[in-house]
Amino acid sequence: MKKWLEPLSSAWVGVATHKLRSFLTILGIVIGVAAVIILMSIGRGAEKDIISRIESLGSDTIFISPGAMTFGGVRGAPGSADTITLEDAAAISQQVPYITAIAPTYSTSLQLVIGSQNMHAQVTGTTPEFQQVRNLDITNGIFLSEYDYQRGAKVAVIGSNVKETLFEGADPVGQQLRMGNNIVRVIGVLESKGAMMGSPDDIILIPLTTLQQMVAQPRTSRGERVISTIALTVSDREQASYVADEITSLLRSRHQLGPGVDDDFTITSMEEVVSMVSEMIGTLTLFLGAIAAISLLVGGIGVMNIMLVSMLERTREIGIRKALGARERDIWGQFLIEAIFLTLTGGIVGVIVGWVVSSVVSTMGLMTTVISADIVILAVSVSVGIGLFFGFYPAWNASRLNPIEALRSE
Repeated sequence: MKKWLEPLSSAWVGVATHKLRSFLTILGIVIGVAAVIILMSIGRGAEKDIISRIESLGSDTIFISPGAMTFGGVRGAPGSADTITLEDAAAISQQVPYITAIAPTYSTSLQLVIGSQNMHAQVTGTTPEFQQVRNLDITNGIFLSEYDYQRGAKVAVIGSNVKETLFEGADPVGQQLRMGNNIVRVIGVLESKGAMMGSPDDIILIPLTTLQQMVAQPRTSRGERVISTIALTVSDREQASYVADEITSLLRSRHQLGPGVDDDFTITSMEEVVSMVSEMIGTLTLFLGAIAAISLLVGGIGVMNIMLVSMLERTREIGIRKALGARERDIWGQFLIEAIFLTLTGGIVGVIVGWVVSSVVSTMGLMTTVISADIVILAVSVSVGIGLFFGFYPAWNASRLNPIEALRSE
C-alpha cells in the first residue's frame, strides 16, 4: 500500500504547493471536457428530437415515388418521371400482404383566393386512409371521409402553418376558399408536427376524386392515371423488407421492365429515413465533439508546460531523491501521477459543469440535450489520456536527470 500511497502523496504536495498554477491548469481541462459534453449532448438531443418527429409520421410507413426521367441520355431528378399510377396502388393493395392501409396522392399547384389574399399553393389529392398512413391527428373539425371521397366533395383539410398563413389565426373550419375555379370548404385542421422533413404542417388535402375534377390528371400510354406518390403502412415492421421486395417485383411486372433494366420507381421506408438521419446527425455530433476536443488538446499542452516548469523547479529535489536511492521509475511515476491527478480532477469537474449546463439548456426549452454514459466515459477517458500523453515527456525527462548535475542546480 505504501508503494502506491507515496507517489500519490508526493503528487498532491506538488499540486497543492502551487495552487494558482494548478487551478489554471485544471481550468483548461474543465473547459475542454465541459465543451465536449455540452456539444455532444446537444447533438444527441437534436438526433432524438428529429427522429421522434419523423417516427411520429409513422415508423412502419413505406413510400413509393416515381423514378427519374431520362432525356437525350441525361438522367433527370428523382420523381421527374410519370411512372406511378392509381392502378398500381390498387394492385399493391390487392396483391401484396401485410399492408394495413394505402394512400395514393397526387399533388399540383393551384391558385388560392381567400378574402383579399391571392397565392399559389401545393394542393394534394388523397384518400381517407392518408390519415392512418401518415399518423395524423385533427385539432379542429374532421378529416376527409369515405363519403367525401366517393362523391368528390369540395372539402379540404389544412395544416397548422396553412391556417396561420391564410386565415391569420382565425378558425378556418366552415370557411370557404377559392381553389382554381372551384370553391372548397375547410372541414379540418391538422395537429402540428413541427418543422421537419415531410411535415404535414404546410399541406392542403382534398379528396383525390375532387382534384381529378379540378385538373386534368396525366395518364400513361396505357391510359392509367398518374399519381405523385403511394404511401402505405405494414402490419408488422419486421416484414417491411419483404413487403418492399414484393412491391418491387409487382411494379416491375406491371411496368414491363426486363432483366437488367433499372427500376422506374423508388421505394423508401421510414426506417431507412430514420437510419439515414441518425447517421448524418451522428457524424455531425462527432464533428462537434472533435471541435470541442481541440480545447482539451490546448489544455493538455498546458499540462505539459506546467509539468516541465515543475521539473525545472524541483531539479535539486530530484537529485537528492536519486542520491538517496530513488529509481528512475519512482521519479517517473511521481510526475506522471501528478499530471494524471490534474487532468482527472479537471475531467470530473468538467463532467459536472457540462451536465449542469446541458440540463439548464434543456430545462429552459432552448433545445433538447441528452447526456449518456458513453459521452461521460469518453470525456473523462480523453482527459486522463491527455494526462498520460502530455505528462509522459516531462516525467521521462525528470527520471533521466543525472543526480550529480541535479544536485549542482540552484
